[in-house]
Order: sequence, then structure tokens, then C-alpha cells
Amino acid sequence: MPIATNSEKLDISLEDRTSELAKKISISLNKADVLLFHGEIGVGKTTFIKHLINNLQKLNNINQTEITSPTFNLVNEYDVGKFTVQHYDLYRLKNIDEIKNIGLLENRKEVLTLIEWPEKIERNIEDKIELFFEYNDDLSKRFLTIKNLKN
Repeated sequence: MPIATNSEKLDISLEDRTSELAKKISISLNKADVLLFHGEIGVGKTTFIKHLINNLQKLNNINQTEITSPTFNLVNEYDVGKFTVQHYDLYRLKNIDEIKNIGLLENRKEVLTLIEWPEKIERNIEDKIELFFEYNDDLSKRFLTIKNLKN
């Protein structure tokens, strides 16, 4: 089921709006889906992911857990009932060899994969959903554009 097509810029300046969009997307996700999160530090990627994972937990009557950025441990896993979510943050990685060592996409068909800083990956990932987070020129607003590449 398509999540979105090439969307317009959606205003996510308020966390309530970020939460609302994350919830809408979360109900369409399944194991084997891969979401790529692009954007500068502090633009809202991890906040969006927090709301997305917590909504999946809520939908499956699982206690909501604290969702943190896996910047230092590179990946966090969360049980959301029907499957596991693997949340990667590739910010600290310096080369492709480090990516090979973390098992990225090894269990793709069995988990929902969320990747922050996907530009560090040198290979193309098929059937992905890309989320582009950005600030406006004066940094007073945040926007999200979704590009669906799932077949």
C-alpha cells in the first residue's frame, strides 16, 4: 500500500503536527518496509521516529517505550507487537566498512527498518520511503516532504 507519492512540503513546525503525520504513516507500515530519514541535526527526524514507534506500540497494546537516538550505539530495536523496528543512526560512521559491520538490512524482510543519515550508504536501496526534513531560510519553521519509492 503506498504511503505517499511525491508530497508537497508539509509544515511540521509544531510537534503536534509531527505526531499526527507520524501516526498516519505508522498505520500503513509493515515488516520489510524501509524508511530513510534525511535532514540536518535537530530538524525533527528522531522526534518523528519517536511518535511513529510509539504509535505502532499503542496500536498493538504494547507499553510505549522511551525512544532515543541511537547515535552512539548505532541501532536501537523496539518491539511493536507484530514485528521489530530497527532504528539506525549512521551519523557517526566514517566509511562503508563500518556499515558492513552493523548488519544494516541483513534482516530486512523480518523487521521495519528506519535509517537516519542514509546518505552514508553507498548502495541503492529498493522499495524505500524517503522522508526529507528541512528548515525554512530563517530556521523558524520545519518541513517534511515524503517520496514514496515502494513498488
